Amino acid sequence: MHPFARYVNPHLADLLAKIDMDKRFVRGEGCRLYDSSGRAYLDLIASYGALPFGHNPPRIWRALESVRSSSEPSFVQPSYLEAAGELAERLIAIAPAGLKYVTFTNSGAEATEAAIKMCRAASGRRRILATWNSFHGKTLGALSATGRAAYQKPFGAPVEGFDFVAYGDAEALDGAFNLRGGEYAAFLVEPIQGEGGIVVPPEGYLRRVRELCDRYGVLLVVDEIQTGLGRTGRMFACEEEGISPDVMLLAKALGGGLVPIGAVLSSERAYTEEFAMKHSSTFAGNTLACRAGIAAIDLLTEDDCALIRNVTARGRVLRSGLDRLRERYPEVVAEARGRGLMLGIKFSVSREDFPNCLMGVMAEQELLTPVISSYLLNVERLRVAPTLNGADVIRIEPPLVIGEGECERALEGIENAVRVVARRDTARLLGHLVPGGFDTYPDLAREPARPHAVARSKPSPSGDPAEARFAFLVHPIDLRNYCEVDPSLSAFSEGALRELASRWNSLVDPFVLSQARIVSPTGASAYGEFIAVPRTSEELLNDPPGETSEILKFAVRLARDRGARIVGLGAYTSVASHGGLHLLNEGVAITTGNSYTVVSAVEAVVTALARLGVDPSRATVSVVGATGSIGRATAMLLSEVAGRIVLIGNPRWPERARRRLADVARAVYTHLATEARRGRVFPEGSVGHSLRSPRAGRSAERAEGDAMTAASLLEEFRGSLVLTTEIDRYLGISDVVVTATSSLGAIVTPTNVKHGAVVCDLSRPPNVSRRIVDERPDVLAIDGGVVALPGRPSLGWDFGFETGLAYACMAETIMLALEHRFEHASIGADLNMDEIGYMRQLAEKHGFRLADLRSFDRPMTPVEWERVIAARRRVREAAVPAED
Repeated sequence: MHPFARYVNPHLADLLAKIDMDKRFVRGEGCRLYDSSGRAYLDLIASYGALPFGHNPPRIWRALESVRSSSEPSFVQPSYLEAAGELAERLIAIAPAGLKYVTFTNSGAEATEAAIKMCRAASGRRRILATWNSFHGKTLGALSATGRAAYQKPFGAPVEGFDFVAYGDAEALDGAFNLRGGEYAAFLVEPIQGEGGIVVPPEGYLRRVRELCDRYGVLLVVDEIQTGLGRTGRMFACEEEGISPDVMLLAKALGGGLVPIGAVLSSERAYTEEFAMKHSSTFAGNTLACRAGIAAIDLLTEDDCALIRNVTARGRVLRSGLDRLRERYPEVVAEARGRGLMLGIKFSVSREDFPNCLMGVMAEQELLTPVISSYLLNVERLRVAPTLNGADVIRIEPPLVIGEGECERALEGIENAVRVVARRDTARLLGHLVPGGFDTYPDLAREPARPHAVARSKPSPSGDPAEARFAFLVHPIDLRNYCEVDPSLSAFSEGALRELASRWNSLVDPFVLSQARIVSPTGASAYGEFIAVPRTSEELLNDPPGETSEILKFAVRLARDRGARIVGLGAYTSVASHGGLHLLNEGVAITTGNSYTVVSAVEAVVTALARLGVDPSRATVSVVGATGSIGRATAMLLSEVAGRIVLIGNPRWPERARRRLADVARAVYTHLATEARRGRVFPEGSVGHSLRSPRAGRSAERAEGDAMTAASLLEEFRGSLVLTTEIDRYLGISDVVVTATSSLGAIVTPTNVKHGAVVCDLSRPPNVSRRIVDERPDVLAIDGGVVALPGRPSLGWDFGFETGLAYACMAETIMLALEHRFEHASIGADLNMDEIGYMRQLAEKHGFRLADLRSFDRPMTPVEWERVIAARRRVREAAVPAED
C-alpha cells in the first residue's frame, strides 16, 4: 500500500483508486505532469489556481535559491521583516485604491479567519454575512462562512453569528441588511464563485454590493483567493466593476506555485491597533514565502502585465471552444461559464433525459463529473476536476502560461468526453476502469452514434390520502442485471463487469429505479417506488454485516422519506437483514413478501403436476433449503398433498442442519395435526393423511410435537418425512424438487436430478443449472414465485418479465398496501400459517394470480411444453421391459 493511502488519507485514497485517479506524479514542468510510468498529462487544474506559472517555474525557484545563497534569515519575529515589507509594498501598489495594509497568513483559509477577526475588531459587531454556495476555506471560522451544509455539519459549523444570502442577488442582501444590518461586521463574497461551480454574478452585482455595504456601515470583504492575481484576465476580479473592498483576501497564486502563503489587504477603516497587536502567526510573513511572492508579482507585472493579457487571449480561445460544445451538444452541456482562465463547463444530464443509462444515476448522485474527470485523465491525458459545491460543473483552470496549442488540445479532449456522454455510452465512459474494457471499442470518431432510449412515462404520487404508498428494495442478482439497467455495458466481458461492479457499487447510494401504480378490481390503488440497492447477491452475503445493514437501512429510510408506508425486501435484501428483523426500527412497516412467495410456489408445483397428470400424493418432494423461512413454509403446505417430503439442509454444517431440520419437522407435524383437529381431510396417500392414524392422533395431544425427539417424531410420519443433508442422493429419487436457498451457485444439475422430475426454483440467483434445458429435456424446470398483477400494469422496469408480471414478494408488498395494512409482515424464519392463508385471500380479493408457467425467466411456449412431454414419454418407454 502506498504511504499516502496508509498514513495520510486512506478514505480519499480509496476513492481515487476506485475511479482510477490514484496517479503518482513524479515530475512536473510548466503545464505538464508526468506519472511514474512516464505518461504526460496536460494539467488544467493548476492546483485550483495555485500554479499560475505552471509546475516548477524557474523564476520562482531562483528567488528561493537566492534566499539560501544569501543566508537571509526566515523566521525573525518580532523585528522589521525585510521580505514581508517588500512584498506588502508591491501588493499595495497593484491593489485597488484604498487598501493600505497587508497581514500575511499561511493559507487562504487562514486569511479568511484573520479577516473575520479584523472586521469584528474594527466594527464592534459579531455577525458575519456570506452567500450560499460559497467557499472560503475549511478551518472552523472559514467553514462557518462557507455556504454548504454538507461540509459544515460534521464539524459543528456554522458557529453562532454566521448568516447567508443568495449569491448574485443584491435585493436579498438589501433585505438581510435591512433586517439586522446593525449587527453585521462584514459581508464576505467571492467576485466569481469558484467551488460553487464557476458562478459569475450578474453585471453590476459587486457595485450594488459596495453601495449597500456603505449604506449600512458593513465592511466589504472580497475573497480573491482563487480569482486574484491574473486568473480572470484582470489583476483582481473585482476590478471588472471598478470597486474597492475594505478587505481583500489573497493566497494560491501568491506563492508562485511553490510556497504556501496568504495575505489580507485592508483599508484604514478595517485595520485597527487592537487587531494589529493581538493577531499574529509564527510562520506568516516568512522570508522564503515572501521572496516567492515578490517573484510572482514580478512575473505578473513585467512587460506591462503581458502575462495577464495572455490570460485574456487564451481564455477567449477556451471559452469560445466551450461555447461551441454547448451549441453542438445542448442535451449534455448546459452552459460554459467563467472569465479568463477560470472556466467551467456545466453538464445537464438527468435521469429523465438518460433513461436506461447509468449516467443519469451518476449525475443524480454527483458522481458523473468525477467519472468524466477520470475519463479525461486516463483516456485523453487531461487533468481536470469537478468543483466542490457545483457537482455538475468541471473546472478548467490551467496555468496562466498555457499556450494556444495546449488550449486546442484541451478542447479536443473535452469534446471527445462530451461526445461519449451525448451518445449515452456508459461503457466507453467507464471502459478505462476495467482491464481491456476500453480496447473493445472501435475508434470513437468512426463509431456510429447509438440510438437514444426513449424515456418511459412514469406515474407520480396522486396526493390522494386514499391511495396507499409502498416501496420495494431490489438489487442486481447477477452481472447480467447491469446490462439490463444500461445496455451499453453488454460490450463488457463477465470479468470486466465484475471489476466494474466492485468499483461502482461502493460509490453509489440506493436510488429510485422505477415507479408504478397498481389498481385493484376493488377500486383501491397503490403508488410504489422500486429502490435499487447497488450491491450484488455475493456482496450482500459476504460484506461485513455492519456495512450491509447500513446500506439496507439507508434504502429503507430513503423509501420512508419519499412517502412509503410499507417497504418490501427483494431477493438477498431479505436474507441479509435476517428476514427483515434488522430493519424493524426504521419508522416504516417491513415485509419480506415470503408468505405470498410460498403460496405462489405451491400453486406452481401443483399446477405443473396437474398438467403432467401426476398425482401429488404419489410424488416424493424434496425441499432444498428447508430450514429457511420459504423452504420451511413450503414444506408445511406441500405436506398437505405430497406423498413424501424430504427436508434437505445445508451439508456444510450437518450437525446444525440436523437440529434445524428437526425443528422444521416439528413445524410440519404441528401444522398437519392442527389442520386435522380442525376437520381438514387430506388426500389419501399424502403426508397429511398419514397423521390421521390413531398413532398420530395420540401424539397430537402432546404440545404440538415440541416435546418429541426427532426419532420419535419421524416415527409418526411412518417414512413419509425424511431429514437429510445428502442433496445428490435424494434429488436422484425425487419427483419434485423445490429450491429455496441463499446459495449463489447451481445445486440442481443435469447429473443429479431424477428423470421426469419437476423442479421449482425459488432462489435468486437461480439454484438450477441452465444446462438442464439442453441436457435434460425430460426435466420440467419452472420458476416459482412469479405473479400476474391485476390489470397487468407496468412497474416502470421489467425485472426480466413481460409487462404486468412481478415476483410474489413484490405482490405481497402491493397487496398489503392496497389493504392499508401498514404493519410488519412475513418477518423472520418462522412464517405464520394464518398469515400465509391471509395472503391467499388478499390475492383473490385484489386479482393477483399465478403467472403462466415460466422456465429460466421466460414463459414456456407450447413447443417447449411438448418437448418436455415427449422427453418424459421416451424416458417412461425406455423403462418398460421389451416383450419377447
